[in-house]
Amino acid sequence: MNIYGPGLRAMAAASRSLANSKGVSEEGRPARIFVVDDEEFVREVYRDVFESKGHTVFGAGSGEEALEVFRTMRHPPDLVIMDHRMPGKDGIETTKDLLRLEPGLPIIFSSADESVRETAIRAGAISFWTKPFPIALLVDAMNDILDAKKRR
Repeated sequence: MNIYGPGLRAMAAASRSLANSKGVSEEGRPARIFVVDDEEFVREVYRDVFESKGHTVFGAGSGEEALEVFRTMRHPPDLVIMDHRMPGKDGIETTKDLLRLEPGLPIIFSSADESVRETAIRAGAISFWTKPFPIALLVDAMNDILDAKKRR
């Protein structure tokens, strides 16, 4: 699955309310979202938005912590939102490591550093989003990813 930008549906999300978003996984359960970002504020914003939709959100503040948390998960997440610049292992290496553990894991790479776009996609990210971006677009992208998983 390759989603190199927000897509038409996600772009339309900018003009409608987050309340229209349902977002359940292919099993009909709330989505499991894993946010890997060294900024606690960013993790909390994502957690607040996604949990308000009934989803389960996991968080990690570094690449090393992300791998530790991932290994403790009973089921892999439906989506990973990955930052680039973090202490220790960066987002590119963490993306590669997570995909070695769970091939096909959908990872949206999110960074203010546009110069790593191609490297992130080559590492296995399904999409690259330049920070900052409207979180409504991310919610819709998550729904698109879950819909695509249902169709497989």
